[in-house]
Amino acid sequence: MPTVHLLDYVAGNIRSLVNAINQVGYEVEWVKTPEDVKNADKLILPGVGHFGHCLSQLEKGGFLGPIKQHIDSGKPFMGICVGLQALFQGSDEDTAVPGLGVIPIHIKQFDDKTKSVPHIGWNSAKNQGESSKEQSFFGLRPDSKYYYVHSYAAPYTPGVLEKDGWSVATATYGEEEFIGAVSRGNIFGTQFHPEKSGVAGLRALRAFLNGDQVTSLSKELAAGKEDGLTRRVIACLDVRANDNGDLVVTKGDQYDVREKSGVDAGGQVRNLGKPVDMVKKYYEQGADEVTILNITSFRNCPLVDTPMLEILRRASETVFVPLTIGGGIKDTVDTDGTHVPALDVATMYFKSGADKVSIGSDAVFAAEEYYAAGKKLSGLTAIESISNAYGKQAVVVSIDPKRVYVDKPEDTHHHTLKTAHPNAAGQSYCWYQCTVKGGRETRDMDVRELVQAVEAMGAGEILLNCIDKDGSNSGFDLELINDVKASIKIPVIASSGAGLPAHFAEVFSKTTTDAALGAGMFHRGEYTVSQVKDHLQEGGFLVRQFEATI
Repeated sequence: MPTVHLLDYVAGNIRSLVNAINQVGYEVEWVKTPEDVKNADKLILPGVGHFGHCLSQLEKGGFLGPIKQHIDSGKPFMGICVGLQALFQGSDEDTAVPGLGVIPIHIKQFDDKTKSVPHIGWNSAKNQGESSKEQSFFGLRPDSKYYYVHSYAAPYTPGVLEKDGWSVATATYGEEEFIGAVSRGNIFGTQFHPEKSGVAGLRALRAFLNGDQVTSLSKELAAGKEDGLTRRVIACLDVRANDNGDLVVTKGDQYDVREKSGVDAGGQVRNLGKPVDMVKKYYEQGADEVTILNITSFRNCPLVDTPMLEILRRASETVFVPLTIGGGIKDTVDTDGTHVPALDVATMYFKSGADKVSIGSDAVFAAEEYYAAGKKLSGLTAIESISNAYGKQAVVVSIDPKRVYVDKPEDTHHHTLKTAHPNAAGQSYCWYQCTVKGGRETRDMDVRELVQAVEAMGAGEILLNCIDKDGSNSGFDLELINDVKASIKIPVIASSGAGLPAHFAEVFSKTTTDAALGAGMFHRGEYTVSQVKDHLQEGGFLVRQFEATI
């Protein structure tokens, strides 16, 4: 197969990009030295994380000069995410570090007053300019959606880059229009991640590698679809070893995963399918992301969790949407007694195909230490170390709260809310108590305290479960979601309680949640992800539909 050179400066899940490149018919050759850049024909610079870290690492390794020479020589070059941002003059993320200066624009941070930051999800890459209705560049389509995850972007001003010969595709987040992709001559850059953008992303990647710079658009394609961020629908798999030692997808009722009745009654772990098969099934149904939670197996020593690593490796070969892995992401001790920091554990999962890691109980313990120290960051927590290395978008904090009812707010020192759903005793105030160890232990911390602490540590997203709603099929806890959303700026994924497509429409219409997650209703075959999206679309919500062919 033909080859493309890939420069990896330890920028997150590089395996996904390699799998995507392989999928469109190319092999990867790794750039290990500046001399390798000089020998490259096609060169891709991926990027996840911090602008200053990226440019500093490239400078330290002696790569910046050869990269600039490669671009100036007219050889094909592609930058992805921070790899695109490296082409610009500089960034607000680190004003002391200059970019390559190929594009005379400065990267700005998103305004978080009216929207969640980071910007995470599926958005447009809409062609601009006079020729945009007849053709696009590198396979981008106005009717497709692409996966973005970033806090900084290049603002778009009509005509500024076009007058210098650049083709530009944009996306809109809130009221801000920013550059989603650019192209000129041999250069192609995307703010979105093509390797995580399903078939639409593979199409763009293949077009670049094949040199298909200009694509003609039919009238139907040129008409495009509504611009903007879609509603994310996420499928979640709880994975654990059953009593025979096989990893299976399971689902509990308030976290109890053993059968209560039927043929398998007697305490057998509920077996709903094989993890790799189910991940692929949900991808093909149009899931925007898939979350895999390792709920019991190997949690105390993830370093020996080779079956879960193999699930990630196999799933990422054919699934081109973000994969999140949770369970055991913490400082640990290897079987030989060696201390292994959480960052190394996370790196192991990233290298196996994960795009994000989900941290649960360890986040609660870290928050307790944060408040005990007077709201001072230690710099040593799993959240901080992983976020600093891979970017905040790589860290999800999974929270398992439960309601505690009180007669009046004065009865507790925790943040309370007046609920529309009093308990049997008639108490109409409640607070949400945080739990650890899969909901088996409670802590003296409320959900607001926890989410504000982990946001300060550098978490990029909250996976908001609810023990009271888990397995109920009665809909999401809307009061909990609105309360959490009002207290932080980072995105929130609503979880626990989904049993009908209408529950997704309800949570998107009655809260400002950034995404919604389903599990049991999908596993049991009661509804598919595509049926949920069809229902949302019929209700006027903007969603991404699965594209089957490149």
